Parts: sequence; C-alpha cells; structure tokens
Amino acid sequence: MAIRYKKDTGVGTLMAMMLPYSMAFLIGWTILFSIWVFVLGLPVGPGAETFYPAR
Repeated sequence: MAIRYKKDTGVGTLMAMMLPYSMAFLIGWTILFSIWVFVLGLPVGPGAETFYPAR
C-alpha cells in the first residue's frame, strides 16, 4: 500500500513510520556483530588485523 507524501505530516508521524525499520536494522546488526565476534572469534576495532593469511 503506497501513501502519497503529505506536506502537513509532522516529525512525530515520520518517526513513528521509521521506528520499526530502525529497530529491525539495530537488531539485525547486533545479531551479525555477535556472530562475528563471539561465534567466529574474529577481532574488531582499531587494532584488528586487516589481512588474514590462509590456514
């Protein structure tokens, strides 16, 4: 369902429309980060290596 842009739409309405997508984005990236760090054990941060030699 497409809704046309309304000029009288307030900031609160825009935030309410974006909130579910923002929450899904935050949860998704948190899950991916947890897998990256805790499951795969790969380092993150400024001191992390940028090249990993083949094992």
